[in-house]
Amino acid sequence: MDRGGCQMNGGGGGGGSGPVEGGGGGMITLEDLESFTEEQQSDSGNGSLEDEEEDSDRLLHYWQDVARGHQVEVANEMAEPIQQLTSNNNGRSNREHIPFTLLSRKEKCGELLYEKRHYEKGHWACITMHEETYEQSICYGFMRIMRYICQQNSLGVYLGMSLPIVTVVRTDENHSAVAQGVTVAYYLPTDHQAQPPRPHDSDIIIEIWPAAIVYTRPFTGPTNELTIVDQIHTMAELLEEPAVCVNDSFIVAGYTNPAHSQRQNEIWFLERR
Repeated sequence: MDRGGCQMNGGGGGGGSGPVEGGGGGMITLEDLESFTEEQQSDSGNGSLEDEEEDSDRLLHYWQDVARGHQVEVANEMAEPIQQLTSNNNGRSNREHIPFTLLSRKEKCGELLYEKRHYEKGHWACITMHEETYEQSICYGFMRIMRYICQQNSLGVYLGMSLPIVTVVRTDENHSAVAQGVTVAYYLPTDHQAQPPRPHDSDIIIEIWPAAIVYTRPFTGPTNELTIVDQIHTMAELLEEPAVCVNDSFIVAGYTNPAHSQRQNEIWFLERR
């Protein structure tokens, strides 16, 4: 598999979207499971080993049912990572947000058009996928990142969740289509930035992304090829000097459940270095 790069300077690999995405613009993420998990915990009895195994099976079957509708298969071996990710992230306080410095904001009539931010250099775990569809690449890429987060690393521990999960997308010259290659990237939480654990999966690579100036615009709803292309065109029209940005590589950042109709996303343009 082509492992590609995914640096924030636009010099890296393919592109994509946030966590496990589905063919209709939906995506399975830890947020997608919150309400399900609350019901599960209320019905979990005395917390015995048998209850835990039953809960794990229910979560796995839930993921499999949702993914099947998007032409994605969730293997049985995903049961443990799904259980770990869900049980360790019951509440948004457990998720670390990628730090940045806000440089400026562009508004019109009280509406935020975009922000200009500075992100420090940091370690990211990246995997580039080349599945048949854009959504399938995101699904399978994020599930492999999930395994890395959930103990399949040199420390053998749960690493913690950070937001947003980002993907680097490449387009043609006219920004009319998204390239097939999709890179899913996970920012290592602060406790692991100095010495990132090594992935067991040889296709996941740890990269140091350089410091970057990012122009970012929020949008809601699903992320798919059509919405991404539309957001790229919108952002290009809003920027006062679009030529200062990389014009063939962009980032889509996902903060909330992508299956939700009001999913919170951002499109990121990277300033040329």
